[in-house]
Amino acid sequence: MKTLSNPGNVDDARPESVRHPSFGEAFRFWLKLGFISFGRPTGQIAVMHAELVEKKKWISEARFLHALNYCMLLPGPEAQQLAIYVGWLLHKTWGGIVAGALFVIPSMFILWGLSYIYVTWGNLPWVAAIFYGLKPAVLAIVAAAVIRIGSRALKNEVMWTLAAAAFVAIFFLHVPFPLIIVSAALIGFLGGKWKRDKFLVIRGHGKGKNDSVLDDTSAVPEHAKPSWSRALRVCITWILLWWAPVLLLGFWLGPNHTLFREGVFFSTAAIVTFGGAYAVLPYVAQQAVQHYGWLSAGQMLDGLGLAETTPGPLIMVTQFVGFLGAWSNPGQLPPILAATIGALITTWATFVPCFLWIFLGGPHIEQLARKRRADYRLVRCHRGGCRRGSKSRGLVWAACHSPGCKHRRLVRCSRRCGCFYRHDQMEVGHHSGRSWSGSS
Repeated sequence: MKTLSNPGNVDDARPESVRHPSFGEAFRFWLKLGFISFGRPTGQIAVMHAELVEKKKWISEARFLHALNYCMLLPGPEAQQLAIYVGWLLHKTWGGIVAGALFVIPSMFILWGLSYIYVTWGNLPWVAAIFYGLKPAVLAIVAAAVIRIGSRALKNEVMWTLAAAAFVAIFFLHVPFPLIIVSAALIGFLGGKWKRDKFLVIRGHGKGKNDSVLDDTSAVPEHAKPSWSRALRVCITWILLWWAPVLLLGFWLGPNHTLFREGVFFSTAAIVTFGGAYAVLPYVAQQAVQHYGWLSAGQMLDGLGLAETTPGPLIMVTQFVGFLGAWSNPGQLPPILAATIGALITTWATFVPCFLWIFLGGPHIEQLARKRRADYRLVRCHRGGCRRGSKSRGLVWAACHSPGCKHRRLVRCSRRCGCFYRHDQMEVGHHSGRSWSGSS
C-alpha cells in the first residue's frame, strides 16, 4: 500500500534557489527601494513587482495582486502600504515597519533639504532640472508596468471592458476615484457569484509551479492569522503612536500653535485621503492656503513640483506644507527648528496610519485569500473531476487537505461532480466504479 504524499508540503516542490530572505537582505532591498521609488504609485508598484515577484521571487503574482487590491481600497499611499504588507508577511511586524519606514525616509530627507533651499534661496531651476532629467527613465518604468501587470490581470474580454470603462470614467468623465473602486468591487462581487470563470482570473503561476517564497499554496504564517486580542493590541499600539506626538505638541506649545494644528489637520486628512494624492491635494491645498494661511497658492504649486521630482509618494508634498507653515509661523521657536518639527509631524501624521491599516486588516485579507484558494480547488473539482476519476480523486483530496476547507462544502462539491466522499474513513471515489483510499 503506497501512501500519498502530502500536497501541502510545498517546500519539496519549490526550487532550491528560492529561499526565504533574511531580515538583513530584506532591509537592504527596502532601503534601495526608498531611493529609486520614482514614478509615483504606478512606477513604484512596477519596481516592486519586477523585484519581488519576477527577480527575487519573494511573493507570487496572485498574492502580490491580492495585497495590491486591498491597499488600493485604503486611505493613504498604496505603494507604501504594499511595501508594508509584503514586509509584514516576510518578517512579521518589524519587517512591515522597516519596509514602510524606508520607503519614506530617503524622500523625507531629500525633500527637507530642498525645502530649506527653497525658503533660503528660492526655487532654483537647476535643482528641478536635475530631477526632471530622470523623468524619461521613469516614464519607461511606468509603461513597462502597465503592460506587464495589465497583461496578467486582464485575462478576458470582461476584464478588458472593466479596465476601459474605469479609464474613461476617471480620465474623461472625472468620476471620483472612490466611486470607481466601489463600483468595480460591486461588479466583481456579483460577477464572482454568477460568472466565476470570468472574474476569478488571478490563479498564480500555473499548475504545479511553486517557485516563490510566498506562493499560492503556502500556509498562512502564524503571525498573519486574525484574532480579536491581536486586533485590540494593534489598535491600541498604533493609535497611541499616531496621536502621542501630536498631543505632546499641544501640551508643550498650546492648542493654537501652528505645529499642533498641523498635526491635527494632517491626522484627520490621513483618514479621508481616498483616491490617491491627486484626489486629496485640492482639499489639502484649500485648507492650507485659504483656511490656515500656512503658504500661498504659488508656494503650494512649487511644493508639488518638488514632490513630483523626488523619490517616494507624491503625498510627501504634505511635508513641504508643514515645513513652510511652521517656518512662516514659528511662534517662540527658531524658524528652522519649527520648520523641521513641522515637516516631521506632518510626515508622521500622514504615514503612521498606514501601518495601522495594514497590521489590522492584513490578517483578515490573508484569511480571505486562503478561502479563495480553497474555493478555487473546489471549482476545479466540479469542472474536471467528472471526466477522469483519477483527476477527480486528487483534486478532492487536495481540497480536503487545503487550509480552511469545510467538509460540508467538500461533500457538496463531490456530489456535483459525481464523486463520493466519506469523511469518517477518508475515502474518495468516483461513480464509475473505481474507488480508492487515502492510502492505496
